[in-house]
Amino acid sequence: MSNPQRDAILNAIETVTGSYLQGKVRAVKLSFIALLSGGHILLEDIPGLGKTTLALTLAGILGLTFGRIQCTSDLLPSDITGLSIFNRDENRFTFIRGPIFNNILLADESNRAMPKTQSAMLEAMEERRVTVEGVTYQLPEPFLVIATQNPTEQVGTYPLPESQMDRFLIRTGLGYPPEEVEQAIIRHGSIRDEIREIPPLLSAEAILATQRAIRDQVYLSDKITGYIMKLILATREHPLVAAGISTRGGINITQAARAHAFLDGRDYVAPEDVLAVAIPVGAHRLVCRNENEHLDKEEILRSVLRNVPVPLA
Repeated sequence: MSNPQRDAILNAIETVTGSYLQGKVRAVKLSFIALLSGGHILLEDIPGLGKTTLALTLAGILGLTFGRIQCTSDLLPSDITGLSIFNRDENRFTFIRGPIFNNILLADESNRAMPKTQSAMLEAMEERRVTVEGVTYQLPEPFLVIATQNPTEQVGTYPLPESQMDRFLIRTGLGYPPEEVEQAIIRHGSIRDEIREIPPLLSAEAILATQRAIRDQVYLSDKITGYIMKLILATREHPLVAAGISTRGGINITQAARAHAFLDGRDYVAPEDVLAVAIPVGAHRLVCRNENEHLDKEEILRSVLRNVPVPLA
């Protein structure tokens, strides 16, 4: 399936990975899958590997507005959503919008914020709206939260609750770039000034049209739906898992598989699309039993994928 929408998306991915984030092809492609699926992405890695650069690059090349929250222990929910301030001249309260009223929101080091502040983003991520003092405000479309998370063993972090982890369509990391790429990055230094001048290759309208095309035109057969259901049930029955993939998780796997098929040039979902997205979409939703809480959730899900028969094409 070749069309201008897909070609524009692939051109944007190639530009990002070729000029600004070399060696980060997987993370960039997963970010686009999250955007095209209408979901959000959690980047979990140590500081200094390009998570903020990824968010800034996406906002620039997509022609979208960008907001950033630097999460700290004293961050308040109103610092995210905004607050009402009394206007003496007009003798009334005026709502000042917070950084969440942008197309792309970077929540940097999200697990350094207190749980009450973390929960302030839940309604926005799920409902695409914010309620402040009884008044509901719609968020712009498209809307993508890119949250970064430091490893939980680092000082001053608060683990994200399962309810919030389940709101992220994808969790992935950036990892270290290849040695030769990292050497070039060290030699040339920061590219923040270049990022600010990135010419947009897409628009909000084009992205929304692509989202609708993926949702309405990429076919999902009963056979693939059944396969996804078997994977979900297998995670719930796994002896090391207390809570498997939720219904929302199953929906997200379906959405991501459709977006992956679209980027691969097909108008139908194949088993390889499910296999490609199952771990970044599903692993972070698993809740291990207490005695097994430090197990590798991705490896558990890989074992499930190996044991559930893949349907024939």
